[in-house]
This record gives sequence, C-alpha cells and structure tokens, in this order.
Amino acid sequence: MKFKRVFLIVLDSLGIGAAKDAATFDDAGSDTFGHIAEKMETFNIPHLVDLGMANLKELDRVKPAADPKGYYLKLEEASNGKDTMTGHWEMMGLFTPKPFQVFTDTGFPQELIDELEKRTGHECVGNIASSGTKIIEEMGEEACKKQQLIVYTSADSVLQIAASEDTMGVEELYRCCEIARELTMREEWLVGRVIARPFTGLHPGEFERTSNRHDYAVAPPQDTLLDVLAQHGLATISIGKIADIFCHRSISEENHSDSSVHGMEQTIEHASQDFTGLCFVNLVDFDAKWGHRRNPVGYGEEIERFDEKLGKLLPLLCDDDLVMLTADHGNDPTYKGTDHTREDVPLVIYSPSFDEGCAADGRAHTLDGKGLLATQSSFGAIGATIAENFGVRMPQHCIGESILHLLK
Repeated sequence: MKFKRVFLIVLDSLGIGAAKDAATFDDAGSDTFGHIAEKMETFNIPHLVDLGMANLKELDRVKPAADPKGYYLKLEEASNGKDTMTGHWEMMGLFTPKPFQVFTDTGFPQELIDELEKRTGHECVGNIASSGTKIIEEMGEEACKKQQLIVYTSADSVLQIAASEDTMGVEELYRCCEIARELTMREEWLVGRVIARPFTGLHPGEFERTSNRHDYAVAPPQDTLLDVLAQHGLATISIGKIADIFCHRSISEENHSDSSVHGMEQTIEHASQDFTGLCFVNLVDFDAKWGHRRNPVGYGEEIERFDEKLGKLLPLLCDDDLVMLTADHGNDPTYKGTDHTREDVPLVIYSPSFDEGCAADGRAHTLDGKGLLATQSSFGAIGATIAENFGVRMPQHCIGESILHLLK
C-alpha cells in the first residue's frame, strides 16, 4: 500500500474540451473549462494552477505552472453517455455500452403519469423537458395551492419531481419519488435517476430550490471498486451524492452536503481523521447551479471558491495521502441548450510525497518532463490505480489501466 488515504474529488461537469466523438453527441466545439476562463474578467485559482490544472490546456487569464507539483492528464470516456452515472460508474471500473433512455422530445408516456398519479394521490403537471428553476417559476404557485407534483426531464436520463417543502413537505415528496423510481424500473420507462427537487416559496419571484435534493439511481449492474474495497474492510466514505449514485451500496459512511463549499468543508474535516481507504467526493453545484443554467461567470466563481477550500485541504495531507481531482462529464455553460456535453475530463493527482522541483529527473517518464501523463482511454484509470494502491483485484469485467507506477 503506497497511500493510506485517497481523496477522489469530482468537480461535477468540469470538462476540458470536446471528446473525439463529441460530434456524435452533437457537442462539437464544447469546452467547459476553456470557455469559462474566456468569460471571467479575472480567474483566481492559484492552488489548481500549482498542481498542474492549467498545464492541461491553454486558458485565458491563467498561466500554467512552471514547475507543477502534481501529475495531470486527460481522461477519455469509454462508455456510451455523458451523464453522472456512466461517468462515476466508469471511474469505479464499469463500462456502460448502452446509453440510458431519455424522454426529452416527448415527455414521459401518459401511462406512466397516470400510474404515478394513482399511486401517489397527487396530480402531475408539466411533463416536459425544462430547466428546473424555469418550470418551478411557471408552475410553482398553482402546485403549492393544489399539492401538485411538477414532473419534468432534460436531455439527461432523469425524471425530476419538484414540490413545495412548505405545503407538501420533504418526506411526502420523497415518498412520491420512491414510487416513481419503482415505476421507472420497468424496461419501457427505465431512466437512470429519479430526482426529488424540493423548493420553498409560494409565489413567483420567491421560489428557491433547497439542498434537500435526493437522487434515486439505478443500482450498478455489476460490482465496482467500491464493492471490492468494502469486501476488504477498507473505508468507502461518501461526501455529496456519491452514495445516491451507487444506491448506497458498499458505502461505509455517508455525508450529505448542502453545497459544494460544504462538501469541501466535510472533506477537510475527514482529512483530520484517521482512516484507511477512499474518501469519494462529488461537488454538484458546478453542474446543477451553473452548467445547466448556462452561467459561465457563476461557474467560474464556484471554481474559485473550490480553489480556496483546496488551499485549506492541501496542508492537512500527509505523505501517505493522495488527492485525485477529476470530473464526470462536461456541461459547457456557453453551449447551446442546457444539457451535459461530451468532453474529456481532467485528472490532477497530488501527494506531499511527490518530489518537487525535479521535473528533469523524477518525472523523466512523463511526456513533457513536467508532470503531463499520456491521455487515458477510460475513466477507469482512476479505479484501477486506487485498486492497485490498496493491493486489491478489480473484478474481471472492469475496465481501466492503473498509472500508480508513474506516481513518484
């Protein structure tokens, strides 16, 4: 075991440029990180720069590090998709050949809506592809008065249900979403996630979505790295929506986050605790608050807030700690529509034990002598590297090649 603790932090949707097959997904020219940098008047991310994030690509207003302290590389997604589940599952070794079903153009079948109304006892309104904030603004007042469920989807494989915390209550919304999850397990209605979207406020202009979002995902169809780590008695700590993504399977500790800043505060807290294993973190605000809402400046400012917290995490790390920063897909806030974008993602790797200032010698194996590793053809490189570090064997069906031997 080279590293006792691994902190895998997912900056949800922070893609770094269109994937080779982006045109197949109608995403040619997308570049989440690059286009955010273009829109920022100033972009203050010194700790990310110090680790090598800005060495991956040219960025407006951000200079690359002359001597980055971390290793950095691009990951290509092998699975057929650009959503949360396929991205996270692939990190843990699973290849998803068939994309999850979407109902963007048609809405959900009337038979499904009828059954949902019958089982929940609530009228369903909406049933269109929409931004959550927009549809709540349009339908929220009536929904509050009549205890209605606002049902909507996106270009992702999701069935989202919004309802008022003030008039319906969170527990009742969760009950309805559990029924929706049961119904959408049928093959003809199967979606990747059902998402509860509670909000407060009674009138337009007052509505605000709360942190009590809850995701009901399809369980991974096969074992992942998390299952293997748990079987060997290693910690599998979830921060943010990781537990939801993996249906709470093989998770030793769950931590709900109110925001991405809160998620980093929880990560910092765990850096002060003793454990052996993986702390798996998802920071969803990049995607949910800024990517889907097509707000590049808001997204950039969220990255700056993350960088500030990263600066508090790094001094707490020991020589046998490893930090891996990555993303699960893109969501270019300057791109058309409100959907995710098919992009490569970064992988920035750091440990205090890495040699500093020895680019010519200690990192002679890298492509440019300054920490850049070869692009990997699967997010599974993450899981394979973690597995090798802990001396456990990935299931035979898992994909990805370990790069542990390159980290010195």
